Amino acid sequence: MISQLGSAAVLLALMTCAIGAPIAYFAGASRSERGLQWTRRMALAFALFMLLANLIMEYALITRDFSVSYVASVGSLATPLHITIVSLWSSLEGSILFWGLILGLFTAGVTLLQRRGHEDYLAYTLGTLFVIGLFFSFLIAGPANPFRATPLPIPTDGPGPNPLLQNHLLMIIHPPMLYLGYVGMSVPFAMAIAALLRGHLGASWLRPLRNWLLVPTSFLTLGIMLGGWWSYEVLGWGGYWAWDPVENASFLPWLTAIAALHSAVVQQRRGTLKAWTTILIMVTFLLTIVGTFLTRSGVVNSVHSFTQSPIGPLFLAFLGVCLVGSVLLLSLRIDTLVSEPSEDAVVAREGAFLLNNLLLVTFTFTVLIGTIFPIIAEAVRGVKVSVGEPYFNRMAVPICLGLLFLMGIGPALPWGRADKRALQRALLWPLPAGLVGLVIALLVGARSWSVLLTSFLAGYALWVTLDQALRPARLRARKGESVGQALQQSFRRAPRRAGAYLVHLGFIVTFVAIAISSTYKESVEVALVPGQSVAIGAYNLTFTQLDVERQPHLTAEKATIQIERRGKSRGTMTPRFNHYPTQQQPIGTPAVRTTLTHDLYLTVMNVGEGGQIGLRAIVTPAVLWVWLGVLIMVAGTAICLIPPKSAAVAERARTVEATV
Repeated sequence: MISQLGSAAVLLALMTCAIGAPIAYFAGASRSERGLQWTRRMALAFALFMLLANLIMEYALITRDFSVSYVASVGSLATPLHITIVSLWSSLEGSILFWGLILGLFTAGVTLLQRRGHEDYLAYTLGTLFVIGLFFSFLIAGPANPFRATPLPIPTDGPGPNPLLQNHLLMIIHPPMLYLGYVGMSVPFAMAIAALLRGHLGASWLRPLRNWLLVPTSFLTLGIMLGGWWSYEVLGWGGYWAWDPVENASFLPWLTAIAALHSAVVQQRRGTLKAWTTILIMVTFLLTIVGTFLTRSGVVNSVHSFTQSPIGPLFLAFLGVCLVGSVLLLSLRIDTLVSEPSEDAVVAREGAFLLNNLLLVTFTFTVLIGTIFPIIAEAVRGVKVSVGEPYFNRMAVPICLGLLFLMGIGPALPWGRADKRALQRALLWPLPAGLVGLVIALLVGARSWSVLLTSFLAGYALWVTLDQALRPARLRARKGESVGQALQQSFRRAPRRAGAYLVHLGFIVTFVAIAISSTYKESVEVALVPGQSVAIGAYNLTFTQLDVERQPHLTAEKATIQIERRGKSRGTMTPRFNHYPTQQQPIGTPAVRTTLTHDLYLTVMNVGEGGQIGLRAIVTPAVLWVWLGVLIMVAGTAICLIPPKSAAVAERARTVEATV
């Protein structure tokens, strides 16, 4: 019964998209109000059917209905309830179903929030979302159907989800954040398609487009961070980024989304880069499809890829259709997005923005080549090759340093043309702050050229960021306002400005933390029996005992390690070695102690006879600041969505007028 109900909900979603797409495009072309009304209804119906299908699957998972094929493949009587609930996205079919839910929610969000104005844009936007929804509904109804009936005899128990997905609570929130970022990129893509079909990308449509780009970008930023944190906390290798193909798959659309946001700023301010902004948004969506193909097709080996399936060719075909369609539409309509005449100077803020875009695109191309080259080489030559960290690091470090440099000089430059003295004053004034950053790095013992250069550029960029962020408040304070009032009014009138500089601050913090943590890591690997010790940095670690803890879904071997730092006891840490019934190899769960300055990271590599363990101990500086920097970036992105006071007043006035 559950299988039939779930399949019916998916088929209704499929039919809604199939009917809604032509209605939406007709409404956009004819500017039909009645057609738009039906398009809105179909969009809400699509979201409702996808929500219903997901609720039915959750009910099947919670009740352990093994007559449903997906439950039989990922469910288990021994699996805790919270893991059972999130096992919806633990395997291919469930994750595609969850993808459909998020797409439905975004479609409903656009429908409900874009209620007045832009009717022809909105119809085209919803039409494109219907086309995307049609593809994913087809996958859910056909090759990735999670509601298939389980072949007889129906099992009385199942294997449970992948043990790696049960090993840390981060897997409860990491995939949804990543999916919200991936799927959310469908909305700005659809809005860019609407601008091309409409033949105009003006300021009134650019504002909602930018906001709908900010939303998935913030989720994608958070999802990437949580993925790195999960890798750090679960996989036991002591790092948070390894240029893994699936890691790269999420990083690629993030880079182009950031480039598109910067390009949109120039378009809003100077009326230029309209076509470039549109292209970047379309490329961002295409890269999310590339990432989904890499993750779900099984063509790459990755610790982050938990499924292999035959739907890879379908994703590749969908990517080809989207790519060809986008290129054709651009070739036919790109002339309608001609930028306004401008006399922009190269040595100006818009020039720095353009160079920033070029570096981000170069970074994207570099990572993309390194990620797909092994796939192409194996397909063409039949040989397995790998592109490892040395290639990515060699290419990424100079590009990131260039981005940090531009983050310093870009905001300091004026818009348009400026005289020579103004340029010198803007660019030379922050130099002492850069020197302060360099001196601090030397005083704490840094000697690596990359860390020293990063510290100098970070100090320079930090001064410019704070100076530009606080400039409106300083000007208000000079006119007699109190400091608190000046800060409050400046924020209320320009929250997007404050949010943008907060994002810059988060990037500076993150980049410095990555440079330090990746350069000055200490590690040791040793075999210990109870009573033996090992020293690392300022720590002395003593292995005291090995205990066994049995739970319904796993058996854990816990090593108790006594910690001393500079002769003082710091308590104990208990890294674990987890054995799952469905997993031949045990999975280590590291123990991590975080401070403001460094992390102490312990992981059990193996357990031998007589209670002997293989222990890996790592001391890594500044890891906490990687996570905090990313959270600052996410907070800044969210602040950018707050409408300025004047815009909010104008919107309320329009609402009052519409109701009179």
